[in-house]
Amino acid sequence: MPLAINTIKHPSLWEGLVRLLGIVLLLLLICTPSSAKQWTLPECINYAIEHNISLKQRENTCRQNELNLNTAKNSRLPDLNAGVSENLGFGRSLGMDNTYSNNNTSNTSFQISTSVPILTGNRIENTIKLNQLNLEASTADLEKARNDIRTQIAQQYIQIVYDYEILAVAKRQIGIDSLQCYRLQEMERNGKATLTDVLQQQSTMAQSRLTATQAENTYRLDLLALTQLLELPSPEGFSIAIPSLPSNSGNIININPEIIYQEAIAVKPEVQAENLRLKASDANILIAKSAKYPTLSLNAGLGTNYYKSFGNKNGIKQDSFGSQIKNNFSQNIGLQLNVPIFNRFSTRNNIRSASIDKENQQLALDNVKKALYKEIQQVYYNTIAAEAKYNNSVSAEIASKDAFNLTQAKYENGKATITEFNESKNNLMKAESDLVQARYQLIYQKALIDFYRGKELKF
Repeated sequence: MPLAINTIKHPSLWEGLVRLLGIVLLLLLICTPSSAKQWTLPECINYAIEHNISLKQRENTCRQNELNLNTAKNSRLPDLNAGVSENLGFGRSLGMDNTYSNNNTSNTSFQISTSVPILTGNRIENTIKLNQLNLEASTADLEKARNDIRTQIAQQYIQIVYDYEILAVAKRQIGIDSLQCYRLQEMERNGKATLTDVLQQQSTMAQSRLTATQAENTYRLDLLALTQLLELPSPEGFSIAIPSLPSNSGNIININPEIIYQEAIAVKPEVQAENLRLKASDANILIAKSAKYPTLSLNAGLGTNYYKSFGNKNGIKQDSFGSQIKNNFSQNIGLQLNVPIFNRFSTRNNIRSASIDKENQQLALDNVKKALYKEIQQVYYNTIAAEAKYNNSVSAEIASKDAFNLTQAKYENGKATITEFNESKNNLMKAESDLVQARYQLIYQKALIDFYRGKELKF
């Protein structure tokens, strides 16, 4: 009901206007974005990938596999070993003149040796291949873990955006209820409304405030959950940038789950990782079979020694240390061939064990593909359901808004009760909330479908 200008002089009216102005300013303050840094979705994802502890552990696994590959490649190189030995003899021993006598002796030897593998039954080549495939598989595992983090961050991010919209809806309802409380109080003073109507509307406004408080608590808890995913020490001062999402989420993509699946198996790292491990199992079989073939290596060495006899009873003059080291210097080079004949069936069993590992790896690959197909089916049909829910929610929100406007007009002209007004308002609030939920569900599901197809996860 419109108020005359001279009624503003009434003290109670001044109090109501001041209280109403305070509520409006409070709502504006709450709905105004914070001037602090606001995190976008890409910033959240990049920060989480950089600081997530489990990802760092997987990065260390990749580094370890790089070292294993380097070790396998270096096994082609010759080795080099040096050694010094000291032997003491007591009693009857062999002397420098190649005769035995009762003397205490010492013999100091120096050796340098090397060995180069020539034939190994392709064991070295297959070991290098195995470690290369293991490195690529662990790199794919790392990317799979990153994708999991991206999905978790995006899901939590869109949940916070949804919470923000629900909180805005709840606060708009507080504004509507506050205006009605003020209006009924003035009507009650003029004898056009009862105290019961005023108290009933105040109760409704209190319930709206409770709903807003619960929405704000949910919003803050979901912010906390996101900061924990980001490994931030505290949620204090943290907020996200609310993206400008289209009000119309568009039509569902015009492809079926089979096409999405075929695109996914070509790009998803979990499938690539299991494919690489399947190839690695073939290399492991070849490594086991290499034990059946002969091995050939080239060996070479240098050596010298110093001999000393204590209590020389034969009167043989002993050369000095330098002379002996020089005169006893020797060199050797040779080939060593090892031919496996019988090793208690260990080679046969190792080959069979490697073949079983390959069968298990094939089953693991099939299991990953089936799980991926089920995920895609679920996301696809969830998206279809979300689109249907969104379209129905749009219609329901339009109908609820028209009904509310009509009821509000009737109520302001005294043709509808406060109960009918609140019921219509609550129906509108529910319709708005359902529409917000359906909208963000559809946006998230469609983003997931694009993500399975190898596209960037974004809204």
